[in-house]
Parts: sequence; C-alpha cells; structure tokens
Amino acid sequence: MALDPFLPLSTGGLAQIDQRSREIFRQIVESYLATGEPVGSRNIARLIPMTLSPASVRNVMADLEAAGLIYAPHTSAGRLPTERGLRFFVDALMEVGDVNERDRANIETQVLAAARTTTVEGVLQEASALLSGLARGAGVVTATKTDPRLKHVEFVPLEPGRALVILVSEDGQVENRALALPPGLPTSALTEATNFLNAHIRGRTLSDARQEMESLLAEINRDLDTLTARVVEAGLASWSGDGPGERTLIVRGQAKLLEDLRALEDLERIRLLFDDLETKREVSELLGRAEEAQALRIFIGSENRLFSLSGSSTIVAPYRDGQGRVLGVLGVIGPTRLNYGRIVPMVDFTARLVSRVLGAPGADAA
Repeated sequence: MALDPFLPLSTGGLAQIDQRSREIFRQIVESYLATGEPVGSRNIARLIPMTLSPASVRNVMADLEAAGLIYAPHTSAGRLPTERGLRFFVDALMEVGDVNERDRANIETQVLAAARTTTVEGVLQEASALLSGLARGAGVVTATKTDPRLKHVEFVPLEPGRALVILVSEDGQVENRALALPPGLPTSALTEATNFLNAHIRGRTLSDARQEMESLLAEINRDLDTLTARVVEAGLASWSGDGPGERTLIVRGQAKLLEDLRALEDLERIRLLFDDLETKREVSELLGRAEEAQALRIFIGSENRLFSLSGSSTIVAPYRDGQGRVLGVLGVIGPTRLNYGRIVPMVDFTARLVSRVLGAPGADAA
C-alpha cells in the first residue's frame, strides 16, 4: 500500500522514544480511538504488557506531554492524544492489516454490481456510500469531469421565456441546463433546434462540437430561421464552461457522523464539519493534494486549514483509469478518532477495486 505521510517521523525526535514510552502512548491512543475518553495512569498500568506502577506511568505520561504527544483536557482528568500525537501514531506505531473478509465481500459485491448496472458516476457514488457506512463517517469522492460522446439532445419548454436543454451521453450520463428563450419564439422552434443538433452533434463530444463551432454556425445561419438559430447557439454556449478536467465532489453519509456523539462539544465539531463540507470547491482543492501525491494520504485536524475548526481527519486514496492516470480520490472524512488501522486498508482496497473496474493496469484488488 502506498502511504504518503504528512510529516517526517524524525520531527522533534519523536522516532527516538523508547519502547516503554511507545507502549504507554499506544494504549492512550487506542483507548481514545475506541471510546473518545481520556485514560488515566491506573488504567494504563493494568493494560500494558509490562509491570509498571501508576506512578511510573505518570512519569512517562509527563514526558509524553512535554513532547507534545498527549494533553490533559481537564485538571484532574486522564490524557488524550494531541493531533501531533495522532500523526506520530499513524506514521510510526499503527499496524495496518488487510481488509477483513466481511468488509471485502461487501465492497466487492456492491461496487461490481454498480459497475454492471450504472455509469462511472454511479460506481463512484456507490463506493462513497459504502465507505460511509463501513467507516461511520462521510464518504467522499472527487471525479474529473469526462467528455463523453452525445447520444441525444433535447430542448424542453419550462415556462414562457425559459426552456431546459438536456444532453444524454452514450454512457448514460444525463445533464441539463436552464436556458433563456428569445421573445416570441414558437414551440415548433424548440423541436426544430432539437432535430438540428441531433443531426449534427450526435456521436460527437462537446469538445469536438466546440472545435467545429464556426462551420456549425455557418450551417445554423443557413438552414434555420433567426430565432431558432439563437436557441441552438445558446444551447451550445450553455456548456461552454463545462470542459473535461473540471473536478466535481460527491459526498455521501453525513448522517453517519451523528451516530456516535458523546458530548455537546462533539455535536459542535460535527456542525462545523457539515459547514466545511458545504464548501465543496475547497474540499475538492484539499483532496486534490492527494491526487498530486498519487498515494494514500491521511490529513489529521489542523494539518489542513479547511478542517482545523471541526478537528476532523481525512483518509483518501487515488483511483485510476485504463491508462493508469489518476482520475480522482475516494475516502472518508470523520472525527480525529477514526479507526485508522481498519479504515486505511479499506479505503486503499476500494480505490484499487474502482481502478480495476475502470480498467487501470496493475489494479488487482484481490
């Protein structure tokens, strides 16, 4: 599995922590990931596989706190890992295994079924929803807008002065745009515009149609009356900013984030995360960093500006096309106490499976 750590392990000498301190720190983190609650020295002394008194554990915890790996949320409470501590745990201590058989079968069954019955976008939506359910977070996918060949174009009247122009591609994608109509346009002109475009651009991509716009405009002006010609030109122009390469974002399962709240501050963090997810352009830009790295990425809390207030983590991996090019990323966004050890291989497996469905070489997810 290709994993691109956000920070080098040697930062602040953290990689030099001795085995006893690592074991105590691991117990603090694993307790936090399991319960979300602080853990004290007495409980740690019972959990670690070595004989240490609570006092000795407290001394180690003081050193870990001085190193910036843990903190005390309240004066007399136990300790929780800091974001820096979680980063150290993920990069240096976390044991990443394989996807368990139940999750593997679930992912394979549903993604492959979607591949047989729906479009590429449908496969990505299914993958996003699956990851949301399995990881109990929000599933996210970025996708690069494609330029499919057109199967059918139609102008549909909505109300006086407005119509809907609908494009259906050969791979089943459907898109539409609202269109302002010239005053006095008869309904028959929409039918004529529909027939003209279907005769001239069916089987072509929008990019092809745009490249041949000048010759097409000459035919429009020659073969159609002025009002109908204006409708055809407006219909083509409505897609002028939707060229291939534009990134879109799919988010599924935000409600999963509400299922395991333990305090009012948890609810406030989730509210902030919902606000963050509404800014889809910024989320897409964040996830684009994982596309550029071409490897699985983990962002924890304030490591990314967008989620710094909500204290959220993101685990994403790239998926590829038949030529091995990165098309986008898919993964999970949730609280910092995500089950990293389980979710990391799950996201990696799903990304490789989607790549296999899309025909990427060397993307065997078995």
